[in-house]
Amino acid sequence: MRKLVVSVAIVICAISIMATAMASSAVTRIKDVAKVQGVRTNQLVGYGLVTGLAGTGDSNTLVQTRQSVANMLKSFGITVSEAQLKSKNVAAVMVTAQLPAFAKPGDTIDMTVSSMGDAKSLQGGILLQTPLKAANGQVYAVGQGPVSTGGYNASSGGSSQQKNFPTTGTTPNGAIVERDVPTQLVSSDGSITLSLSQPDFTTATRIADTIDSRFGSISTTKDPGTIIVTVPSGYGSNVVGFVAAIEELYINPDNIAKIVINERTGTIVMGSNVTIDEVAVAQGGLSISITKTTDVSQPPPFSNGSTVTTNNTTVDVKEDKANIMVLPSTASVGDVVRGLNAIGATPRDIISILQAIKASGALHADLQII
Repeated sequence: MRKLVVSVAIVICAISIMATAMASSAVTRIKDVAKVQGVRTNQLVGYGLVTGLAGTGDSNTLVQTRQSVANMLKSFGITVSEAQLKSKNVAAVMVTAQLPAFAKPGDTIDMTVSSMGDAKSLQGGILLQTPLKAANGQVYAVGQGPVSTGGYNASSGGSSQQKNFPTTGTTPNGAIVERDVPTQLVSSDGSITLSLSQPDFTTATRIADTIDSRFGSISTTKDPGTIIVTVPSGYGSNVVGFVAAIEELYINPDNIAKIVINERTGTIVMGSNVTIDEVAVAQGGLSISITKTTDVSQPPPFSNGSTVTTNNTTVDVKEDKANIMVLPSTASVGDVVRGLNAIGATPRDIISILQAIKASGALHADLQII
C-alpha cells in the first residue's frame, strides 16, 4: 500500500523553539554596546608545509607540494629534483591567525591550519616554520608546531569512517608575535572615539548624556554609531583608566522593534516593543489524503485464466474549522503570543500569521527572515 498525504496547512517538520523578550531593554554597561575605535584584531595568513603524515599527505601529482619541499631542502643546503620527491607524508597548507590588539613581540597566538591540496588527513602532522603576513605584506608572526585535528579518517577494504574534518586543524599558541601593530587611542585633538555595535540615535544620545553626567560636557554624538569624547585634563596621563571608567558606566540601550524569523527551524524571536493595530486572525487548514491500494485477483486452479492486478485510489478531504482571534490595537508581543497559542497555532503557523499581519500594515516592527 502506498500512501501520499498532501497538507495545505503549514505543518511542523522540526522541533521549534520560540523565544520572546517580555521585558524592556536591560540596563547594561557601555563596554557591552560600544568599543573604542582603533582597538581591533588583524588577520594574518601564511603558506606552509605539514610533515610527518602517515601516508595521508598530498599525492605525487601535486607539483606545488613537491616544489615547496624542494625549495625548503634547498634552504638547508640540500639540492634534489622534484621528480625524486614523494609527497605522501607532506601536505601543503594555508595557515591563518588573528593578531589581537596590543599584542607584543614574544606573545603567542593560536593558528588554524587547513589543507590546500588533496591530503586525506593532517592528523599527527607537524607544521614547519611558517611566516604569517598581514594585508600589507609584512610578517607579524611566525608559526610552528604540532597540528591537532580533533578528528580522524580511517579506511580499509572499500569502507571508511570519518569524524569531523581531519584536513583542518589548530595549533594552540603555535605562533609567536614578531612585530606589534601600533594602536592610537587618543587622536591629535585629545579625544577618543566610541563606536556602537548597533548604531542607534537614542542609544548614542543616552551614552553621551551618561558620560557628560559623570565627567562634565566632554562628549559629542557625531552620528548614530559614533561618539567623540574629549579626554579630561585629569586623565591626560591615564587614558586607560579613563576608558575603563567610561566602560563601567551603565545605560539603558534602545532598539528598534524587530521580529527575527528562522523558517528552517521554526524559531521566532521578538523584541518587547513589538506592537500591532487591531486585527482579526483566522487560523485553519485543509488536508488532502490520497491513498493507493493494489488488489490482486487470482484465477481458479487448473483454469486458463490469468492473474489480474487492480489499482484502487481513495481521496479524502478534511477541512479544519478556522479559529478566529481578534487582537486589540493595544496588543503587545505578549498578547500576540498568548493569543496565537490560544487558537492552537504552531510556531510555523505563527510565522505565516506574522508575515500576513505585516503585509496588512498592522504590525509595527521590522520582520527579518534568516
